[in-house]
Amino acid sequence: MNIITNESMIKRNARLSQIFMFGGLIVLAGGMYVSFKLTDPRYFYVSLIALLAGFVLSQVGIYYANNFGRHPRPDETIDLGLKGLDGKYTLYHYMTPVPHLLVGPAGVWILMTRSQKGRVTFAKGRWRQQGGSVYLKLFAQEGLGRPDIDLESQVSKLSQFFQKNLPEGAVPTIQTALVFTNPTVVIDIPEDVEPPGETIKADKLKETVRKAAKLKSIPPAQIQQITALFPEESK
Repeated sequence: MNIITNESMIKRNARLSQIFMFGGLIVLAGGMYVSFKLTDPRYFYVSLIALLAGFVLSQVGIYYANNFGRHPRPDETIDLGLKGLDGKYTLYHYMTPVPHLLVGPAGVWILMTRSQKGRVTFAKGRWRQQGGSVYLKLFAQEGLGRPDIDLESQVSKLSQFFQKNLPEGAVPTIQTALVFTNPTVVIDIPEDVEPPGETIKADKLKETVRKAAKLKSIPPAQIQQITALFPEESK
């Protein structure tokens, strides 16, 4: 498998994670100092604004840290999950209109990651996460959010790119996988419920891709036509 990664962007965003995290802590500390030491009511709003700003900066820092500053990063976990695929596949990290893209005999796959612990469920069109401490959810982990909406947005962005750059009739079907990178997560989706895209743990990713290739594969000429749109090496 060929892996093409935007290493320079990863390094840059890893530095940003440190800046936002430390900046957020400093602003939070300043807000707490003002709230405890300065009793003048006029400083109440200064303290409140500082606390809110510090929290926002910390959340931005958590996003960058989880995706670019901590090991294994999402791209590293995907690499490991797909290890063993042959050279007909190319995996792109931060080099295409979507963060993680796999192109090969199994088709075109958008791979979107989540790092949640605990139990994750999908029912009646809603995602829920159960378990895990409140501290981790607020200060060490991104929220689960709406993966279905995020996937839909990524599919739309990639589809527009293909429609603009490929001949009419050559736009491939885009498949999606929501990949949970934390090995302790428990995915609980009823058999009669179909989530928006494959929803799997990282260690099941290669199996899922190989199964898809057996059901329906795309010809080498089409694979070459698609990969020609993207960079041929990491940067």
